[in-house]
Amino acid sequence: MPTLNIGTVVWIGYAPLYVADHIKAFEKHGVKVKLTNFSDNATMPAAVQSGSIDGATLTYDQVLPGAAKGWDLQVVLPIDYSAGADAMLSTVGITSVKQLKGQPVAYNAMSPSAFLLAYALQKNGMSLSDVKSVNMDPGAVPSALIGGTVKVGVTYEPNSSAILKAGDGKRFHVLFSSKEAPGLITDVLVFKHSYIMQHPKEVKAVIAAFYDGLEYMKTHPEQAAKYIAASMGIKPAEVADQLSGIHNPTPSQAVENFAKSDSIQSFYTSGKVIGGILVSNGSMDKIPEISGTLYPDFVKSIAGSM
Repeated sequence: MPTLNIGTVVWIGYAPLYVADHIKAFEKHGVKVKLTNFSDNATMPAAVQSGSIDGATLTYDQVLPGAAKGWDLQVVLPIDYSAGADAMLSTVGITSVKQLKGQPVAYNAMSPSAFLLAYALQKNGMSLSDVKSVNMDPGAVPSALIGGTVKVGVTYEPNSSAILKAGDGKRFHVLFSSKEAPGLITDVLVFKHSYIMQHPKEVKAVIAAFYDGLEYMKTHPEQAAKYIAASMGIKPAEVADQLSGIHNPTPSQAVENFAKSDSIQSFYTSGKVIGGILVSNGSMDKIPEISGTLYPDFVKSIAGSM
């Protein structure tokens, strides 16, 4: 039975993958999957491109710069989109994004946190040059805020919850989150196009197992919460709260993500918004052809058979 090494980070949006692993859904579809945790998701696109790992769970804003470099990374599955689970947090004395001018802000400069910050600033007539960027790993942001090194930080769950609980929940609050732009930060499963062509059955099997995991979450929520908690190192009681900040598209919804439309959930629309910000902040020179970053065939096949 072939084994696929997929890079990932600890993230509530990947819950269906965690559940699929626990219920042996991958094996059911004829593959084994090794989920390799990275401490910094910014290093994963290059790891896929180099062949160090077979695939990875990335955010779509990480795929575009790779495509601009000529890498052949392609999205085969929209895993989830953040609807509040990515957040900019600050001390309670800071009540608006416009107050960030000149402020040190802790975030990972090559991660979804940077994109969310840039988008929030853009919506308020500002840019990254208006703040003092403090680059750090997303997992280090809670310590930076709680320890008083900075007053503002951008990160994601479960880091966000840890920050909000500090000081009996009275020290920090959410200043801006992905809830204000659902679909803009989308987690995706990515492989190189050449790998997809060489291993189509294996890639489709991973996607099918993902949907088995998603279905199990709906039919066995309590047991699924235990599996998710075990994979993430959190308590089962925390799972529901964290899941409320994301949305895992069904197969039919995923087909819509791949389709051209004016909806922000469409990669063609979100890609233009994301690409525009990445070009403006110097992350890439131009927006690549969106269609070249997408491989919708497996999702369409699975949705069509349901």
